[in-house]
Amino acid sequence: MSIIWVKILLTLAVLGFSAVPAIFDSNSTHATNPLWTPHARFHVVWQVVSYVCLGLVSLCLIWTAGVEEGDRLWLAATLCAAPYIGFFTAMASKPLYGGANADANGVPPLRFGRVEMDANVTIFTVATSILAVGIIALLWLGDGK
Repeated sequence: MSIIWVKILLTLAVLGFSAVPAIFDSNSTHATNPLWTPHARFHVVWQVVSYVCLGLVSLCLIWTAGVEEGDRLWLAATLCAAPYIGFFTAMASKPLYGGANADANGVPPLRFGRVEMDANVTIFTVATSILAVGIIALLWLGDGK
């Protein structure tokens, strides 16, 4: 696998935690959900904007020219991993704070025939898998050159 494929995989992982939530969460299921408290809406907007900013920094690290390309790609991969670690930690600890994957008036589950899957879990699992392949490829390439 060449370095360009690592960059493409990392870019897809970046879009998974930045652009996708910005699209899905900037509407009446989240940011303008009338059933959410104003402070909860504040937090979701803060999170989305923060992740978009992290995504932009990551994309610059991935695609700009300069020295130490391997180091930049590792930093981008680490930045990508942070939101996914946060997501799966929040999922695993739901019983501690009374959380839920979705609300009744939120993003509906994805349906694949008769199989119904949580949209967030599905999208983030795919994106985390892409990131994992990118990290494995980066390890395989050594210093990224």
